[in-house]
Amino acid sequence: MKSKVMFLSLILFLFTAGCQKTETAKQEGLKVIPVKVSRVQVRDLSEAIEYVGNIKAQDEAVVYSKVSGKIIEKLKKDGDIIIKGETLAYIDRDEVGLKFEKAPVESPMNGILGEIYVDIGQSVSPQTPIALAINMDKVKIILDLPEKYIPRITLAQEAIINVDAYVNEDFKGVITKITPIVDMVTRTAPVEITIDNQEHRLNSGMFANIRLIIQEHKVVPVVLKESLLGREPEVYVYTVEDNKAALKKVGLGVRQGPYVQITAGLKETDLVVIMGQQRLKDGMAVEAEE
Repeated sequence: MKSKVMFLSLILFLFTAGCQKTETAKQEGLKVIPVKVSRVQVRDLSEAIEYVGNIKAQDEAVVYSKVSGKIIEKLKKDGDIIIKGETLAYIDRDEVGLKFEKAPVESPMNGILGEIYVDIGQSVSPQTPIALAINMDKVKIILDLPEKYIPRITLAQEAIINVDAYVNEDFKGVITKITPIVDMVTRTAPVEITIDNQEHRLNSGMFANIRLIIQEHKVVPVVLKESLLGREPEVYVYTVEDNKAALKKVGLGVRQGPYVQITAGLKETDLVVIMGQQRLKDGMAVEAEE
């Protein structure tokens, strides 16, 4: 009799435990998931290609001596402002039979003396580089652009320039030359970008990141890239409708910074989940924080 009572007690315990598990499972199924959401926005986005390049002065000229001899005097130093025809250095001519007369080395242009290559006492000839004269009022960058992009650019098209010396600051340039011949080996064509540099903040030789705007998209719906799930062409987002998660397939367009253009699947008023979507399933109850 005692064993029969124990057996019945065991059956009752297992039944009760099973009911509790079922009830717990039901409660878990009704669990409300907290998420963060953001409304679909409308913004202007630009489609761009990004490259790196080196900044050069728009006008640069290597200065040579007209005669052979030794440098006996330097009148200018690196960084000095120079005027066309101004004497930069003097040479003691070493031609036999000539009366001693200092031969001037003259600047070929207005600008700045970028670098002087010689020292006093150094022998030079007409083939010896004496100095580098530069005009920094404008600077340029030459890019070798793949041929597929050539039809999408035009003269006066804008480019955004960034350099390490000025973090988070944009310099604006424009396309001033597009070479009409494509290199048969590299399938690229040189493109020149010119940047105004009246304050001489950009120096020749600086490394630059270039963002070349090839198309602008005005007032388009966008979402934050954190909201996207999957890979193209199967990309999804969760929206919140009546406090429930709704999984929606979306079409994507241009990307710029943290934003991605939505071409299909959403409307402007939609609330899109940007944090917590990894825990969601379609139809789950959510508590949304905008």
